Amino acid sequence: MKQIRMKHLAGVLLLSAALGITGCQQHHKLVKVDAKLIAVDSSYDATTNLAAQALLDHYKNSVDSMMNRVIGINETTLRAVTPEGPLSNLVADVLRESATEFIGKPADMGLVNMGGIRNILNAGPVTVGSIFEILPFENSLCIITVDGKLLKEVFAAIAAKGGDGTSGIQLLIGPDRTLIDGTIDGKPVVDNKLYTIATVDYLAEGNDGMKPLQYAKDRVCPPGATLRDLFIQYVEGQTAQGKRISSKTEGRITVQK
Repeated sequence: MKQIRMKHLAGVLLLSAALGITGCQQHHKLVKVDAKLIAVDSSYDATTNLAAQALLDHYKNSVDSMMNRVIGINETTLRAVTPEGPLSNLVADVLRESATEFIGKPADMGLVNMGGIRNILNAGPVTVGSIFEILPFENSLCIITVDGKLLKEVFAAIAAKGGDGTSGIQLLIGPDRTLIDGTIDGKPVVDNKLYTIATVDYLAEGNDGMKPLQYAKDRVCPPGATLRDLFIQYVEGQTAQGKRISSKTEGRITVQK
């Protein structure tokens, strides 16, 4: 034990000498930091593990066959942009219509946040993989009930963000992102009337500027109804009817000049 301790002490003394540290020095100051990027590539694994590669290929081929499956055709490239974009409009439409299965009719309003849409939908073949790229999160459908007074607060929250993906409403917002006017189904909002909003659970919990939604009077969040699956079902349904995917901007949100 004594011999090990002496070796340890000797090591400490050698290191101290190399760093120029003496027993009297108590404080040290960092004077320089050097850093560089190290590429992590195949050079670190030049010899392939064939057994591991075979195992990975088995699953990769299975995943690729699913993701590369074409489920529809899109007419023109669609994007989600503020204050209104054709892709965000379409996703909000899908949410609104999807409520029919659970409440017997489309919701009065559809709402999706721009941050939940992560890619464009290119013109041409639509694959399952492209939907995963657009909607990568496990966001699920939530149908909430609000009165007109709270709905106006939701409108103001959308205006404050400069726009979001909406369906069933029309908003006029100022250049300072304040709400000037808002209607639902072309009609003024009635304070004591109840309205349904089909959105995603993330927003229903009050996230991403949608704090008013957490004060909803009622909430229905069907299990397993992810937005991504609902969108895939929509595309497949359009294809079954011989239709292509299409969407456009149509004045759902207008910014006053």
